[in-house]
Amino acid sequence: MVIDHICFAVKDLKEAIAYWEEVFGYRQMTEIVENTLQKVKVVFLKKEDSTLIKLIEPIEGNLSLQNFVNRGGGFHHICFRCDSITETMTYLTAKGLLTLVPPQSGEAFNNHDIAFLLGRYGMNIELIDTEEKAALIRPGNQDI
Repeated sequence: MVIDHICFAVKDLKEAIAYWEEVFGYRQMTEIVENTLQKVKVVFLKKEDSTLIKLIEPIEGNLSLQNFVNRGGGFHHICFRCDSITETMTYLTAKGLLTLVPPQSGEAFNNHDIAFLLGRYGMNIELIDTEEKAALIRPGNQDI
């Protein structure tokens, strides 16, 4: 397993993108994608030689995340990329992690499966087994 990205929950994606660009020098890597299963809008940010950042904004029906961002939001989860979600979930649950969301289609990952587990210390973990990201911004299409 390797870290694919770190995710932050925000109230307003456009404001958060501008903040990460201005303050930390990240650039928007993908267009905003609406994930209907998790009820969030998603965008990825990148910076050379750094970990990817994922920002999520709740959409209607995601009351728990809405409450979280209304309290200020912040760190949401760390995502590990692995060779097989099924095998990695088996390994991690045997180590005591709890399954929060079993494998399901992740629209921000071109519909490859994603899963969520809960580790010690309140660590919310996402698993993916792809490097694909949906809606990549193509050169010349930077003014989103």
